[in-house]
Amino acid sequence: MEPPDAWAEMRGAPRLLVLALLLGAHPGVQAGMQVSVAPLVEVMRGETVTLDCTPLGDHNPFLLKWFLVERSGARHLLAEAHVQGSEVKPRVHTSRGRSPQYQLQGQGHLVLVEAQVTDEHDYVCVVTAAAGTAEATSKLQVFVKPETTKVFPNKGILSVMDDSPQEIATCHSQNGNPAPQIKWYRNGQPLQVPMERNSNSYMTTRTVREASNLQSLTSTLYLRVHKEDREASFHCSAYYSLPRAQHGHLDSPPFSLTLHYPTEHVQFWVSPSTTEGWVREGDSIQLICQGDGNPTPEYMFYRLQDREEKVLNTNLHGNFTLESVQRNQNGIYGCRVLDYDAADEAELSKTLELRVAYLDPIELNQEEELSLPLDSNVDITCSVQGLPTPALRWTKDAVRLVDGPTLSLSSITFNSAGTYICEAYTPTVPLLSRNRVLKLLVEGQPELRPEEISPQAEGSRREGEEVRLTCSARGYPEPKLTWSEKGDSSTEPVPSGQGWVSSSLTLKLTNTMSQHGVSCEASNPLGSIRHVFHFGPLAPQTSQAGVAVMAVAVSVGLLLLVVAAFYCMRRKGRPGCCRKGEKAAPPPGEPELSRSGSQRPEQTGLLMGGASGGARRVSGGFGDEC
Repeated sequence: MEPPDAWAEMRGAPRLLVLALLLGAHPGVQAGMQVSVAPLVEVMRGETVTLDCTPLGDHNPFLLKWFLVERSGARHLLAEAHVQGSEVKPRVHTSRGRSPQYQLQGQGHLVLVEAQVTDEHDYVCVVTAAAGTAEATSKLQVFVKPETTKVFPNKGILSVMDDSPQEIATCHSQNGNPAPQIKWYRNGQPLQVPMERNSNSYMTTRTVREASNLQSLTSTLYLRVHKEDREASFHCSAYYSLPRAQHGHLDSPPFSLTLHYPTEHVQFWVSPSTTEGWVREGDSIQLICQGDGNPTPEYMFYRLQDREEKVLNTNLHGNFTLESVQRNQNGIYGCRVLDYDAADEAELSKTLELRVAYLDPIELNQEEELSLPLDSNVDITCSVQGLPTPALRWTKDAVRLVDGPTLSLSSITFNSAGTYICEAYTPTVPLLSRNRVLKLLVEGQPELRPEEISPQAEGSRREGEEVRLTCSARGYPEPKLTWSEKGDSSTEPVPSGQGWVSSSLTLKLTNTMSQHGVSCEASNPLGSIRHVFHFGPLAPQTSQAGVAVMAVAVSVGLLLLVVAAFYCMRRKGRPGCCRKGEKAAPPPGEPELSRSGSQRPEQTGLLMGGASGGARRVSGGFGDEC
């Protein structure tokens, strides 16, 4: 029944319009009225949705109502709007506990803010006008992306010998809307798994509506496993729907299975070994056996001796160590996998031949230190026993001389002296080698190699000039170097080697050396050799003694002049000082000396001064001296 207010608001309308509305309200009079709504409205949870309802044609005034239809079919009036001209009077009757509440906008658009899954219903719009009454239904669907997909694989051991499907894993997709679909994958490829139980594979699913009105899906996969599944990667994926026919999916983490399968094949090898299976004597090696069954079977190692199996070791690790293997351990070794679940036709035992490579010490046909005279010939041979057959080569100073056991030396020189190495090696077994060293000494009188002094123009060298002379010699026994002159000398080996020794002499040149030269001599018990260094005429040495005497004389003369000048300056102002021919008057009371006899006045003055003894000076005495 319409509320009384509706009719009160329409009292001012012409009676004809009121009659038309009354007639239009009758269910049988609807032919002239139509309403347009969206049949399906899709929205993600939390978004705002607007349900539009529009009368078709020119109908004014009209009354618009929105009803919510429950799954039972019962209708509940949510809101209504009276439209007359441009005037709209909306009214919300109830929100049925919804928050935020329903809203009416425009000419009767129903607005749901923050859409929730509980808003999923049919919403009926009813419009009443003079032309009659019409209604249309709009279905609201709210989409929710589910949570992360989780998978719980079977942690037990699955046997490939079981001929029925076994539980592989359970996949969970929770809190989505609508309910997602779950698919299973192996190695990235989808599994076509039916829902019906059978002897190969199937899956079961269960959908639960949570208290939040969201839906959760659980799927369990059952498969009959095979041996190739031991390395397979499985995962499940939840596919969910989105508005506008879009879809998404969430993959679970990948997982693998632990399978029990019998041994079908066995591998057996030695480590370390060469490509041809040789091992070095003295090395520690491992016999490694590997079967392809799971769980790991038990392994038995044995050695065949006189056609009988001698058990060496039994373990679960699949390896057995031989410490410091020796040549007498050559032979046939075997490994057997003790797997009682294996098929009768499976080959569970393997054998191999252990070959131990060795090298005995090298033998020489000569002594390790060999002395030979110059220009002699010799053949040196080395021999060795080993397995596999070794190769031999001779080297000197890291230079290969010859491949083979024999080294032939002819017309031996001092350059032939040195250290020779015979090396035995096995190309197929790396690092298996031996060396034997032979030291060759070449006997002979010394060779001399002087280091010539740099040439200079005749007379450019001076007497007393310092020079350095050098001589090098070699021979065996080692020569002794001596010089004909004495000086600062030293003897040391030449860095270039090859048996040379060097001696240097530092001295000052003399005229004797210019005439006869300076010689160095190298000698040993087998002979000697000599070399003379020549210098040519020497320029005379500058006389330094005369110059020194002259310098001393000049210095003394200058000193005397300075003393005399100083004395005159001190006597300045006294009568008769430094005046020749003048005689000062005797002091009062001093008797004048007679000039008689042969004594001259100068001599008298001197005598007087001498007689005084320094006790009393005569003023005219030094006047004559000046």
